[in-house]
Amino acid sequence: MLGLYALTLAPTTALWDASEYIATAYILGIPHPPGNPLFVVLGRVWILLLEPTGLPVAVRVNLLAAVTSAGAAFFWFLVAHRLLAPALGVGRRALVGAGVAVLLSATAYTVWNQSNVNEKVYTLSVLVIAAVTWLGLRWRDRAGCPGSERYLLLAGYLMVLGTTNHLMSLLPAPALALLVLTSRPGVLLRVPFLARALPLVLLGLSFNLFLPIRAAQDPVINEGDPACEGVGSALVAVWSNGATGCGPLAYNLRREQYGKPPVTERMAPLSRQLLNWYQYFDWQWARGLDPSELPGTARTPFTLLFLGLGGAGLWVVARHDRRGALYLGVLTATLTVGLVYYLNFRYGYSLAPEVANRELHEVRERDYFFIAGFGLWGVLAGMGLAAIWNGLSRAARGRGAQGLTAIVLALALLPLALNWRWASRAGDYAARDWAYDFLVSVEPYALLFTNGDNDTFPLWYLQEVEGIRRDVTVIVGQYLHTDWYPRQLADLTRPGRQRPYDPAAPGSLFPDRAPPTRPITRLDGAELDRVRGGVLGADQTFPFPELAVTFPEGMSLNRASWLTLRFILDSHDERPVYFTSQFGALSDLGLHDFAVRHGLVHRLDVRPLDGEPRPGLVQGSPEFGGEWFDLAHSLRLWEEAYSFRGLRDRDVWFDRATLNIPWHFYALALQLSDAARVAGEPDERVRALEGAAQDFAVVAAGGRRGIPERTDG
Repeated sequence: MLGLYALTLAPTTALWDASEYIATAYILGIPHPPGNPLFVVLGRVWILLLEPTGLPVAVRVNLLAAVTSAGAAFFWFLVAHRLLAPALGVGRRALVGAGVAVLLSATAYTVWNQSNVNEKVYTLSVLVIAAVTWLGLRWRDRAGCPGSERYLLLAGYLMVLGTTNHLMSLLPAPALALLVLTSRPGVLLRVPFLARALPLVLLGLSFNLFLPIRAAQDPVINEGDPACEGVGSALVAVWSNGATGCGPLAYNLRREQYGKPPVTERMAPLSRQLLNWYQYFDWQWARGLDPSELPGTARTPFTLLFLGLGGAGLWVVARHDRRGALYLGVLTATLTVGLVYYLNFRYGYSLAPEVANRELHEVRERDYFFIAGFGLWGVLAGMGLAAIWNGLSRAARGRGAQGLTAIVLALALLPLALNWRWASRAGDYAARDWAYDFLVSVEPYALLFTNGDNDTFPLWYLQEVEGIRRDVTVIVGQYLHTDWYPRQLADLTRPGRQRPYDPAAPGSLFPDRAPPTRPITRLDGAELDRVRGGVLGADQTFPFPELAVTFPEGMSLNRASWLTLRFILDSHDERPVYFTSQFGALSDLGLHDFAVRHGLVHRLDVRPLDGEPRPGLVQGSPEFGGEWFDLAHSLRLWEEAYSFRGLRDRDVWFDRATLNIPWHFYALALQLSDAARVAGEPDERVRALEGAAQDFAVVAAGGRRGIPERTDG
């Protein structure tokens, strides 16, 4: 399996959380709550161990996902072999059956797609789940032998330690507890066992102490800033899992920033949430047969086939090992129905189109949360398939038809063949080049306001890992609502910590200039904390060099908008101001009329809008949006600086929630061709831009021919 994942491995970073995790592993930073300290430290050690290979850092971290997922496959093989042996015998047939089970598990769409890039930290948790399952069965087999409790102790320690990576690691606990209670419940009451278990629990939880220790050192990425005043309060917060103790650390461990309601308050009807799970299950076995996200397509026969095979696998185990089947049944229920109920998702991203309010939908597809369950179902389906093959083979003995029964096993190759195009990440440079194109567009020491994960985390990756344009201050608009983030921005941009612009470094298109003499705001920490939103009680006018801008009475400005405005006013004379989109902060402040396109980004240029335009600016036609362009700079960026590897000829764009990325390139090429035509540029230049727009149109339509519709984001 490791070879398969390596063959389809992403060559660099990816969208969503991949860049954040690669960057924080590289610098020992702190990612979004709960902070995932186990992954960060393990990732850093892994990066150092692979240093002699000369592989790019992103490839090394992606290989960590591949190795942990392959490690999970190893334990699933041991589990499947142990449970199939009573039904198929301990010889070749059980080995073949276990191999089939692992092949189906490892090539399920979500498992495969998450194993060739480190988009999430879940492959490490899946490894814990598979290892705990094998340890539980191993303990059950040796429960009467001296020292057998060590298997339970190790399983418990792995689950507790795994929680410092992600709470998913705890999911085998109900099944393991039931296995113990139905086998030898007395072991849980023995004083020697408890005396060894308690220190292991505390030791595992103590890995979370990395968070306050590292936060106190102010790494560049320090989300939540979970620093503590003393060791005692940190220990209380860690050992109580955030129930009490150090406030910032407890806030992170409890993941309070997400504001999830209690599970009794459903964010969508449970029936719709279960349908969402079935939608993702439908993708697992034949994703490439139909580009539609919805069930009820050409995938349906394969979905029903593997659904039935999984049930057959559980039935085969139950016939020969009731306790083993009970463990698998409870684990399966926990990883499916139990997880659906606990996660309490909103309407699925691509489900319930009749619910027009997008805020009631998830912002993306969430199939990765069920990666462990899909992997386990692949194991069950493989065992069911192996049992059918074994029965047919024995029935055909002596009839010369045994070779034909082997065709049954070929069904295990279906997900490998039908998922390849959608699961593979080979040649995917979209996130890296998207971020690179943003950073090279802006002038030295610029402020670059972003809106969310995909126009932020890849920028962090480029700055921290590849060292590109570290002088740029990336400001995440959503984080300005917190107390810790504005203070960090002020600290990171003060003289002495502001990172310099290097005109000789990759991605540096501008001549050198003197660094700023002050941070991005004149407000101190206490003043930043006091900034809150509200409705303006009277007109407020703010002076810019060429024009005073008045914000009218009754206008609502939240904390993020006030801080954005404060940063702009306090630093625009030393730091150019850019936005990755005309939506978000630029629109919220009503400053979009002063936006000038510099390629993908929008530069704030507060100037009189009547009279003669500024030299070098060209306004596009109204039917193309009528935006102002710094045309010479934008054309230079497009023709000489921007990178589009894999974007203009992409066959499959599997993550439909991120189609706004090729859409932005499509729109930019189209608008640039219009602006070039308005400015009287040569026809050859205009046609080249129009051709590029058509290329991106195909990708932005998800790989299907036709001009795309606008995708929000």
